[in-house]
Formats: sequence, structure tokens, C-alpha cells
Amino acid sequence: MVDGLSVPVHGFKLLSGSANRPLAEEISRCIGVDLCKVTLTRFADGEIFARIDENIRGHDVFIVQPTNPPAENIMELLLLIDAARRASAARITCVMPYYGYSRQDRKDQPRVAIGAKLLANMIQAAGADRVLGIDFHQHQLQGFFDRPVDHLYAAPVLTSYFRRKQLKDLVVVAPDVGSAKMARGFAKRLDATFAIIDKRRPKANVAEVLNVVGEVDGRDCLIADDMIDTAGTVSEAARALRNLGANDVYVCATHALLSGPARQRLSDAPIREVVVTDTVYTPPERRFDTLTILSVGELLAKAIKYTHSEQSVSSLFD
Repeated sequence: MVDGLSVPVHGFKLLSGSANRPLAEEISRCIGVDLCKVTLTRFADGEIFARIDENIRGHDVFIVQPTNPPAENIMELLLLIDAARRASAARITCVMPYYGYSRQDRKDQPRVAIGAKLLANMIQAAGADRVLGIDFHQHQLQGFFDRPVDHLYAAPVLTSYFRRKQLKDLVVVAPDVGSAKMARGFAKRLDATFAIIDKRRPKANVAEVLNVVGEVDGRDCLIADDMIDTAGTVSEAARALRNLGANDVYVCATHALLSGPARQRLSDAPIREVVVTDTVYTPPERRFDTLTILSVGELLAKAIKYTHSEQSVSSLFD
């Protein structure tokens, strides 16, 4: 008691931008709470207007919004964070299933921006107290934030799906060196062997497969990566594996950007099934017959509940 008044326990509010509303609705269903009412509209010139339509004073606020293009998704997130801060939220957590601009994480050419750090700075400046994300392109991106970051993995969602398939004599294939750690983790969870593709990238979004290190002849292969953008890497990898005598080739990735020619490339490639999650919303025009989309809604819902109740989020992966 303080001066005869009881100190209130922080309430809970779940908000969503427009970048991936279906995922936010799945999270709200898993938690068992309604999404907080929010108004997101455009002025005549295209400027974004954001308003939170419920009282959130003293509440623990979670804002669900991936930051994939277009850039309006980032602006929506920043405006919602700012609105929550000015409405006296007790704590604001940015739930960012996909970290847009994460590939611009270093200055590897003269006179280029480090977009991933810039985005982290903007999220913090807007007023976020902590960040919750899934499968950052590089784990060290957590260090770009001066706020607590809970980094989740979609591996349990993806591997449980393939475990149910009971594939025999499986090889998990890393499409490049950067994916090797993730692919090794998949191989361990699926009791599979491991192979890696030696790949060279002459320029951005153009991949050239050189050779495969590992035994794939006569075996089913699972190519595991964190994201699929234009699908040049995985489609060429699938062809290389089939040329070396692989049986069925499966592909899995956390983030399905599926830009430009991705849909056609994946449809034409010798791939039995492409399995992705819903961290990024996939519109109907980007979907195809061999695409399977798994939800990370339950995973994020558990992480949000653990964060709100001050429990260990890492226990989700023990």
C-alpha cells in the first residue's frame, strides 16, 4: 500500500500493425485475449495515422509487426510504439517476427548504410523497452540493441513437421556456409546426417553452386535456411542435389519473402515440398502447390506469456 492506495498489477495488451494481421490473430487466439483496438489509416497524401483506441495506461504492451518491405511496415511499427509510450504504457515489447533490413548488417562496401543497426536505433528511439524476434539473419544483430532481446528459433516448429513425415536416411543440407549452424541443429533434431553446399554469389540475389560436401546419393535431402527471397540459392541447390543422385528434395525456411521470380523458380525446381512459417504474410499470388506454411503463432504466444509473467523465455528451447 502507498498512501492508502494499492499498487496495481500491470495489465496486458496485444496490438497489431497491418503487416501480418493473421499471425497476430493466431497469437491472440493462443493466448486467449482479444487484440487491442487500433486505428491505422492514411491521409490523402499517403501519410500514416496511428491511434490506439483503448486505455493502455500502466499496461504491459506487445506490438506484433514484422518489418519486411514496404517501408510503411516500419513506419507503422514506430508510430504504434510512440503512441503506446505517449499513452503511458508501463512496458512496450516490439514483437518482430521478421527483422527487415537484417542483411544490411555491416559495411562491406564503401559508402553504404548499415540498415540493420539503423532500424534497431529507430525502434529504441521510438520507445520500445524490449524486442522479441525469430531467427535473425545473424545472431550478433541482438547486439545492435541496447535493450533486452529475446531471440526465438523456428526450428522446433519446422523439425516437428518433418519428424512426423518419418523420412528415412535423411540428409540435412546447408545451402551455404552461413546456414551451416542452423542446418546442423536440424540434423541433430531429426537424427540425420549433414552436408553443405559450397556456393559463390557473383552479385546480390545471384547464386552459383560449385559443389556439395557430403554424401547425398540415393537419400532424401532437406535444404534448411533462415529465409527464401528470390529462391535462386535453394532452386540451384535442389538441382545440384538431384544431379548427384538425391531422391526427394525438401526445402524449409523460417522467413518466406518469395520475391520476384521465387514462385516460378520453386515451382520449376525438382523440389518435393517447400515448408516455411508465417513470420511474413504470404499473399495468395505468391503461393504455389508445393508450398506448406506452418504457424509460429503458438511459439510467439508462449514467449509473450513468459515475458509478461517474468519467466525464462529460453526454457522454450530446453
